[in-house]
Parts: sequence; C-alpha cells; structure tokens
Amino acid sequence: MKNTALTHIHEALGAKMVPFAGYNMPVSYEGVNAEHETVRTGVGVFDVSHMGEFLVSGEDAINLLQWVCSNDISKINIGGAQYNCLPNDTGGIVDDLIVYRLKEDQYMLVVNASNIDKDWAWINAQQTLKGFKAELRNISEGHSLLAIQGPKAIEAMQSLTDVDLASIKFYSFEVAPFAGLDYVIISATGYTGSGGFEIYCKNEEAEQLWKKVLEAGADFDIKPIGLAARDTLRLEMGYCLYGNDIDDTTSPLEAGLGWVTKFTKDFVYSDHLKYQKETGLLQKLVGFELNERGIPRQGYDIVDDEGNRIGRVTSGTMGPSVDKGIGLGYVDIAYAKTDSNINIQIRKKVIPATVVKTPFYKK
Repeated sequence: MKNTALTHIHEALGAKMVPFAGYNMPVSYEGVNAEHETVRTGVGVFDVSHMGEFLVSGEDAINLLQWVCSNDISKINIGGAQYNCLPNDTGGIVDDLIVYRLKEDQYMLVVNASNIDKDWAWINAQQTLKGFKAELRNISEGHSLLAIQGPKAIEAMQSLTDVDLASIKFYSFEVAPFAGLDYVIISATGYTGSGGFEIYCKNEEAEQLWKKVLEAGADFDIKPIGLAARDTLRLEMGYCLYGNDIDDTTSPLEAGLGWVTKFTKDFVYSDHLKYQKETGLLQKLVGFELNERGIPRQGYDIVDDEGNRIGRVTSGTMGPSVDKGIGLGYVDIAYAKTDSNINIQIRKKVIPATVVKTPFYKK
C-alpha cells in the first residue's frame, strides 16, 4: 500500500482511510453528505496525489498523442488542457485523462491512479509500434495534487498568489508562485462541477501547500474532503468514472464520449469506431432518476416493464444535492432517449426510473 505525502496529516485529522488504487486514501472525514455540501456551497480541498502524471516531449510528441488520444491534440494551446480518452485496439478504453500543453513540444498527461502502469505500458508500446520520436517520463511518484473545489475557491485562494485566479479560464492553467512555492501548476479543472482549481507540486512541497491552503481558506470555512464525496459530486454531474462507467470493454461512443472522439485525424482503432458511429450504436450510457425512493448500485440490472433485462447500472447513489436516487447505466439503444421509462432491479424490488439528461445537478 502506497502513501501520499499527506497521509500522515489525514490520519491525524481522523479521516477514515481505505485502500484505493494501491494507495492508502482518505474516504471521508466528517461524513459524505456534509463534505459534499461543503464543496457545493463553499470550498473544500481534496488530496488526489494518487493520480498519475506523464511528461511527453520532443519533435514527435504531438504526433504520438494524436495517435493514442481520441481528441484533437492540435487544438490545445500552450497553457491549455483537454479532456481525452485512450482508445484500445479492441473497441474499448484504456483510460480517460487530461492532457496539458506545457510548452510548444511538451505535454503532461494526468491519468487515473489505478491505470498508471497500464497506461504507461500502452503509450510506450504505441510509440515503439509507430516509431515516433518522443521522450516519455513517468513523474507520478514525485508529484502531489490538491483539488481545491467549490464556488468560494477563487476568493479563498486569491491571497496565496499574485495571479488573478478569476482570469484563469476553465480548462486552462498558469505556472506561477502559489502558497510560498516558486513553481506550481494552477489549473482551472476538477471533477466536481462546482468550480475551483487543481494544484500540482512536488511531494516535498505538498505539506506546505496543504497547510497554506487551509490557512487561507479558514475564513471561508474550508474543509478537507474525502474520496466518497468526490464520487457523489462527479456523479451528480454525470461524469464518467473509469472502472465503473468506462473500461477496456466500453466504446467511447456508447459511453457518450463522442465529443472527445474526433475523426478529423487517425488514431488507435479510429476506422472501426467511425464505422460504429455510421452504422449505429447498440447500447448507450444514460443518466436516470428513480421515480420512488431507493438507491441504485453498480451492477444492478435495468429491466423493461415486462422484466426483460435491457441494461446494467454502472454508477448510482442518493444524490445529496438533488435528494433523489440517481445513476448512470448502459441500456439498449431503444431505451436511451430522454424521458424513456426504465426500471431498476434493486434486490427483489423493481423501482421505476426515467432516463434524463445529465447533469443531474443544475447550478
């Protein structure tokens, strides 16, 4: 079990610690609902240092990334970031990730913790296969990441930097001094849907960053937030979670990631995915709300009115901000339209539900 640079702090704060993606991580501090509400209405800070970071640089960096990524890397300006996925060669997804353009020929890939080794092997194998001239460095072990999220994040953190935080546009970043550190990445990204920043620093700087963030946010009632609330926050936004809603067997098109699947260029398995788009999908990932009280869980069957299985739940919870059972799941394409009536098999009970547009939570 690996620790982050802040594990000892989480333990001292009394966080409930659990194994997650090979790391000892805080799942909650005072409770999921309270932490969820803190981020929706105020500001909270997550330790998400388990995430992986790769540097890709050199003359063929963009060509390698155009090949392994489904989105159009050429659209990223220096100082910009882009959501992406790595298609595999069997129609599924190796991982979803964010690509940052640091310099003209240097990019940083931020990947899911559970997929660091898999992603690293995949990208290196594709580089060898295609003969691209790019340098790859796995810097995951040496770096930490804090996510400062919530509508009060800008105001709470402004005292820590001379950079005008309000001017950093969504999915862009600045490299600048922050919290007394000379060089950090201040990124206007996050997976909560409530605004805020993600701050990348070196491991030896993480404790200072954590303490300064909590000090600066004290007047705004900032609180540490665990991974359980991160999950309910992302689900209320309808954001995919790798291992639940997408994996090595799910098509990016069926997962609703057509918006990051650009057929203006060639990439891994692009011809087959383009054919799938042209011939039509067999199933699709949809959001749904329960029409009665209940909590849908991953793996539950989705059935029609006659009890025939038409899909499966991939993520589900009682949404703290929407106060109803919500979930994501794959259904046969005939049931994928908004307002379609479906049913969730919760143990021996069948609960009616309605397919809805995501996000579930509207600001």
